[in-house]
Amino acid sequence: MRIAITATVLGLLLIVCEVLMSAMKSEEPHAYTLQYPSYFGNRLFLNSDNPLTTEGIFLGRMLFYERKLSVNNKISCASCHQQKYAFADDRTLSEGVDKSVTDRNSMSLVNLAWIRDFFWDGRARGLEIQAAVPLTNPHEMGQSLETSVLKLARTAGYPALFKAAFGSDCINGNKIIKAIAQFESTLISCNSKYDDYLQGKYQPTETEKRGLHLFFGSTENSMLARSVNCAHCHGGAKLFIEQYHNNGLDSFPSDIGRQKVTGLESDRGKFRVPTLRNIALTAPYMHDGRFKTLEQVLDHYSDHVKESSTLSPVIRDDLQRNNLRLTASEKKDIIAFLHMLTDSTFIGNKTFSNPHLAK
Repeated sequence: MRIAITATVLGLLLIVCEVLMSAMKSEEPHAYTLQYPSYFGNRLFLNSDNPLTTEGIFLGRMLFYERKLSVNNKISCASCHQQKYAFADDRTLSEGVDKSVTDRNSMSLVNLAWIRDFFWDGRARGLEIQAAVPLTNPHEMGQSLETSVLKLARTAGYPALFKAAFGSDCINGNKIIKAIAQFESTLISCNSKYDDYLQGKYQPTETEKRGLHLFFGSTENSMLARSVNCAHCHGGAKLFIEQYHNNGLDSFPSDIGRQKVTGLESDRGKFRVPTLRNIALTAPYMHDGRFKTLEQVLDHYSDHVKESSTLSPVIRDDLQRNNLRLTASEKKDIIAFLHMLTDSTFIGNKTFSNPHLAK
């Protein structure tokens, strides 16, 4: 056990040294440019007061996996956002430091640079505010930023990493959340079969092709002309739009969703539209994690949408037109397409992995 721990610590020190040696070659942190396909578009919501740098991103990666940021030194951001699940959680509701569970299912952290407002109800504008919420929530990581600062200041390596990232070894809460936000903005997923298809490098199977046309709609021929209008909310290359909808889960929702933020009765039971990228990896589904499988999700939209005063007009219209009644084969086809959105390189990318486990 002593040898294993030593090897881990030495491996971590080597990574830290590499970052510091790189920083020593220049007094200024190295600017970092996000890499993404042109069809993602350039409407990014990055903080101009928190420019991306190689050193800041690495520090953020360290902090994302740092358990000392929790009051019991047992939970990190990665505890509820695990890379193998596309930075989501496989539990219905995640468990915090006090053993209580979160109010809502942990969302996948993917392609965040294109999102303006975060969480299921959109209560946090910007990645920095988003990062601060779970850190200080008493039922999540449960620790003040002031205490986190003291812990990091006493931990070997961190003062130097903060100096490399921000020009000073003085650690404060603002720098902590800025670094985490920088790392989270790099969590870009754009290497799935669907991306290969968009780039003309992959020919979908017949099942995938039928699912794709059902999802987006098609007029190629009469056999594929039917659409179930999924793309109205999950359209575009990033497979989401930044809107909030009541998708018919409950006639009288106990969780009022977006209404808690806006105070508007018209927002009751509405939640943000999540991306469907890596959707096959991020079960369970919906804001409360009520559906365990993609089959259950499609069953809901096909046969179990509940009427309410704030039901999405798009869904209501589809119900009236009987557009959502899916056959068993149509469900199979759509799920085949949804699996095209899995990005195995994203969940295996070592630059996103836990640096504290380096050997």
